[in-house]
Amino acid sequence: MSLQAFFSRRVITSEGIRPAAILVEGEQIRAIVSADQIPADGCQIHDFGKAAILPGLVDSHVHINDPGRAQWEGFETATRAAAAGGYTLLVDMPLNCLPATTTVVALEVKRAAAKGRCRVDWMAWGGVVHDNQNHIEALAAAGVPGFKCFLINPGIDGFTMVTEQQLRAALPHVARTSLPLLVHAELPGPIDQATDALADADWNCYSTYLESRPDEAELAAIRMMLSLCREYGFRLHIVHLSTSQALQELRAARSDGLPVSVETCPHYLHLSAETIANGATLTKCAPPIRSRENCEGLWEGLRDGTIDMVVTDHSPCPPAMKQLAEGDFRTAWGGIASLSVALPLMWTEASRRGFTLLDLARWMAAAPARLAGCDSRKGRIAAGYDADFVVFDPDREFTVTENRLHYRHPVSPCLGETVRGVVKATYLRGNAVFAEGEFPGEPGGREHAANRSRRSTA
Repeated sequence: MSLQAFFSRRVITSEGIRPAAILVEGEQIRAIVSADQIPADGCQIHDFGKAAILPGLVDSHVHINDPGRAQWEGFETATRAAAAGGYTLLVDMPLNCLPATTTVVALEVKRAAAKGRCRVDWMAWGGVVHDNQNHIEALAAAGVPGFKCFLINPGIDGFTMVTEQQLRAALPHVARTSLPLLVHAELPGPIDQATDALADADWNCYSTYLESRPDEAELAAIRMMLSLCREYGFRLHIVHLSTSQALQELRAARSDGLPVSVETCPHYLHLSAETIANGATLTKCAPPIRSRENCEGLWEGLRDGTIDMVVTDHSPCPPAMKQLAEGDFRTAWGGIASLSVALPLMWTEASRRGFTLLDLARWMAAAPARLAGCDSRKGRIAAGYDADFVVFDPDREFTVTENRLHYRHPVSPCLGETVRGVVKATYLRGNAVFAEGEFPGEPGGREHAANRSRRSTA
């Protein structure tokens, strides 16, 4: 097997940041050594100087939409954008594709659709919907790393929300798998009440949309899920937390020993309601982007560890669905695509708050890998792990333009912004899948199998 050495003055490992060489044999990391320990003979050396080498990022919340809605996104374009953004593994959500990933048959259809088309590795969450309770354990046996459900109508055909009663029918099956249940935590009651009160409001105003998705919808949903977690003992994961008001109760639940983990997303940490112009429907997502004060509260949740990870919730659609000309927040599709720029966006915000590249590696690689059950091979730069890493220049700036996005529809609320940090190259199992704006070689990504033994918490 050929031996490669990847050297940098800033290699990011769980032990710290230091000058080091990553020795790669075949597809795996053999060792982390000092420069003078690089073998003199038969070793190909890649010297990246001052550019940092981080573990390949893991995004446990993406909507690839394939099969069935590949005109929204697809395996080729989603994984191309991921490679350009420093991601080496994506975990696909079970909705948006047709059929939705709620049965083993649907999972096999997805596997067939992905074959030979991916530039990075991938996995697929299973879905929990109103009537698939008897499919949950079979999906676990077939290899999904966990399950996703909605407590509110997701607004798409083919995937239903679940009520508390339907959850109670599903949770014994989920608990027996020991796999996490990922929950879109908004309840319809507070949203319906708020929306009814806004019947005559101007839906081109972002403030109207924000009022229609009140914090209370998230708070009530999280309280319900924490209560069910206590009752059934399953692993609970709250996806895309947008309200900082929930942090105190989540912190208390974890202090009580509940197996609860939490994620948020770059758009909640970078944007704020005060900066969103009327009609700017590219910023519409659910839950919504809230106030600047709320944004700072989420950063504090990351600082104290209540929020475990940052994932993209990459949710693309054809631009027409965003109602760009009309600017109507009520009818526009809710979702933000960000795979190619999430790392620079996060570094722009994190660096000015005193965080380091170690924090980014923990939030965007190690923690999502644990959630998805791939942390024995992914999410760290360490001996025995897959040789997945991203070469990142944290000191350079660039302007976000369409040609840097790489997903199917190059739209973003961040177009025209100057951000800090440039992805120079991404390596998947020792092979370059992105380098200086190019995508060398043929697609070599494959489905990754979850760890056989799962941990009690994410």
